[in-house]
Amino acid sequence: MAPEAVSAFEARRRANLANNAKLLKETNETGAKMAKAARPAPRPAAPRKRKALEPAVPTRVMPTRRSARVSGATDTQFESIKSEYEVKAAEAPTKRIRKGGDMNLSGLVLDARWANGTEALASFAQGAQPGVRTFTEEDVKDMSDEKLKDVRKGMSELELYDGWQVNDIKLTPERVYALAFHPIKDKPVVIAGDKNGILGVFDASQEKPNYVDDADIPIPIVSAFQMHSRTISAIITPQYDQNSIITSSYDSSIRCLDLSTQVSTQLWAPDDDSEELPITCVDVSPEQKDVFVFSTMNGSVGRFDRRAKDKAEIWSLTDNKIGGFALHPLIPHLFATASLDRTLKLWDLRMFKGEGDMRHPSLLGEHTSRLSVSHASWSRGGHIATSSYDDTIKIYDFSEAMKWKPGHGIVEDDMGPTHSIRHNNQTGRWVTILKPKWQANPTDGIEKFAIANMNRFVDVYDSNGKQLAQLDGQGITAVPAVAEFHPTHNWVAGGTGSGKLCLWM
Repeated sequence: MAPEAVSAFEARRRANLANNAKLLKETNETGAKMAKAARPAPRPAAPRKRKALEPAVPTRVMPTRRSARVSGATDTQFESIKSEYEVKAAEAPTKRIRKGGDMNLSGLVLDARWANGTEALASFAQGAQPGVRTFTEEDVKDMSDEKLKDVRKGMSELELYDGWQVNDIKLTPERVYALAFHPIKDKPVVIAGDKNGILGVFDASQEKPNYVDDADIPIPIVSAFQMHSRTISAIITPQYDQNSIITSSYDSSIRCLDLSTQVSTQLWAPDDDSEELPITCVDVSPEQKDVFVFSTMNGSVGRFDRRAKDKAEIWSLTDNKIGGFALHPLIPHLFATASLDRTLKLWDLRMFKGEGDMRHPSLLGEHTSRLSVSHASWSRGGHIATSSYDDTIKIYDFSEAMKWKPGHGIVEDDMGPTHSIRHNNQTGRWVTILKPKWQANPTDGIEKFAIANMNRFVDVYDSNGKQLAQLDGQGITAVPAVAEFHPTHNWVAGGTGSGKLCLWM
């Protein structure tokens, strides 16, 4: 019987089936090989014991560290080794994290010819909109209180210093962490401390350059002092002693610079030069001019009298960093702490609790924010202003504090803020933490504080949370993050991440 004829289509279909079967077989074989390769290799059989070979010559250059006990040393050999190590330890240089003793800084006064640093990348901070105002001229006009309206008008008329452009006034080589005005009333003198421990002093009354001439414009004169080996965290310029500049630092020391002799004296530091107790703030009350109180990154607060050299009481108040701290300007036994544990706390130095290492001042009350509290600043009238990473400025009214008795407790309801202001405090890594600073003794009688604005302004508020001004000007290319009022005049200064000065007068 003749085989059935196969059509061309059927022949092609059968060829495709055969080809697909072949490909499937090859795929299965490849998969099996891969699976086999992935399986761990079988453990080799234990080798037969062989005669021990001669040990190879060691190639290690450095000796292996072994204790005297393991090496089988005798008592005599052990004492010899111990003595050798003690001699080496005594000859080794001791680790020092700060400069101790007095320093004559007269030879360290420098010109302002710093190497130009890179401007702080403020525009990349979360929510920042450089140049976009949040307080306008309409806000200045919208005020029913005539006295406050006049203050608003006066503050808003402050102009950026015209002696030099902002980028020409370089106070410090690196980022400004602390700022203060000298209390002298005749001329604006600004003092700044940077992250490397350098203190810069600028007198804005010096002769201004002539920008009209084609000649090279002279640079401003800035005096510089290497005060500390690490970041300067706070600067105090006491009104009762205008020759002294007091600074605290992350190098665990507090120093005093005498401007007349240009000698820097160490007021306090830990007894052990290698002990690290980074100081975040220091304060002194006009009522007790020789008693200083300071806070640390370790969550402790200390107090010392500079008449008693190198002796301080230190109290552990929290396990978290205390970034902000302030004494009541008129009641030296009251102080406030702002901490990474999200709290503002009030303490009384007239009454202590606990014993030994657990001894601490009496806690009067506390208020918890949603995120960490960066700073607490206390005004003469008893108001506390805080800044927090929950993007608020809070104002607390403790104007009745003069009447508090020792151990007076504050109920939780009374610890809440009287005013809460929305404010962008997300500084990021390039901008110094924003902190509110009250004017110490305002001539106009209006309690007010300054705080930087991430849009490259400085904001001014009163004790009722009403904004009085938003200071700006041409040439500000970075956030003036560290803002400060002159103690009496309505002058405001701001320091940037590259050590530049913004000054409004």
